[in-house]
Amino acid sequence: MHIPFNKPEYSWKGYLALIDAARSGTLAGNGKYTKMCHSWFETRFGFKKSLLTTSCTDALEMAALLTDIQPGDEVIVPSFTFMSTANAFLLRHAKVVFADASADIPNIDPSGIEALITPRTKALAVVHYSGIACDMDRIMQIAQKYHLKVIEDSAHAIDSYYKGKPLGSIGHFGAFSFHETKNIFSGEGGLLSVNDEQYVRRAEIIWEKGTNRAAFHRGEVDKYTWVDIGSSFLPSDAIAAFLYPQLQSFVQIQNRRKKIWWGYYNQLKSLEEKGYVKRPVIPDYATVNGNMFYLLVSDTAMRDALIDHLKKNGIQAVFHYFPLQSSPYFRDKHDGRPLPNTQNFSDCIIRLPFYNSLKTRQIRFITDKISGYFQGRKL
Repeated sequence: MHIPFNKPEYSWKGYLALIDAARSGTLAGNGKYTKMCHSWFETRFGFKKSLLTTSCTDALEMAALLTDIQPGDEVIVPSFTFMSTANAFLLRHAKVVFADASADIPNIDPSGIEALITPRTKALAVVHYSGIACDMDRIMQIAQKYHLKVIEDSAHAIDSYYKGKPLGSIGHFGAFSFHETKNIFSGEGGLLSVNDEQYVRRAEIIWEKGTNRAAFHRGEVDKYTWVDIGSSFLPSDAIAAFLYPQLQSFVQIQNRRKKIWWGYYNQLKSLEEKGYVKRPVIPDYATVNGNMFYLLVSDTAMRDALIDHLKKNGIQAVFHYFPLQSSPYFRDKHDGRPLPNTQNFSDCIIRLPFYNSLKTRQIRFITDKISGYFQGRKL
């Protein structure tokens, strides 16, 4: 048996939508399917404005532009994340200040944020790792106190909630990923959610290369022209066409992925009770969205040995983020603060295979092989 880490599921409905988009006469951005996707996200999650992008990276870069990040501004970012979270602000010549994770969840630790704030701090980026919500009440309270903008990196967090509120709808901006490893995907792709009305029109302009083209198409101006900075952040309508059928099947997709997540969680309970692994912690304020499943082991040596053990049994498991403050690009730029929780998660996390067509018997096979690795081992 070979079980890959990820296996994108391609639907014939997606291919038909691509053909339909092509036959419409244009595959350029902001076409029929783009508009339908925008409407779906705004209706389902209550975003004031949704804008499809070519990636979550682009959505984050749009958020940095909308936040008006200037050279010398400071932005607080978790170190346990993908480099795009930091790059969005570094490209605006900001100073990125890395924050540590909480002890039990790989999300930014709210208790450590205020100590990092200076008069130059302008924004705070938070990442909802594996779709588990950050403590957004505490984060928004800090942001309000210090007049900071909040960007939710929700790459993992589609259809996940904080106290009943959709993630990506709480901060000023949210950024989502539709990479092929995510719950819904378009190969590459992303979405910017704008949750503050004052930024909606400028977001459209930045999205359309700095022009007021969106206003022109609504008949609000008699011609469109260059009015601000921007870039070509909007995707081809072909990307939206591939994504839209998945939105139509979103409930079924999510039900399946949540079933897989809880299958792992329940079957690994006994190993956690014996002290061999730790399962994800789900705070009372958070929900599970079936983005990924990870477990924690005691150290790097055990992580690598377990990954190798699973590989020998035809199972592809992987570790995750290398701490950004220790990366070759940033290590000389970091202020030297140790980030012990970030390091611990980096050393000890293992992500297990996760995709829509993963079968119950395969989950059992995987968890049995994990149990077999620990059988007879002393803690």
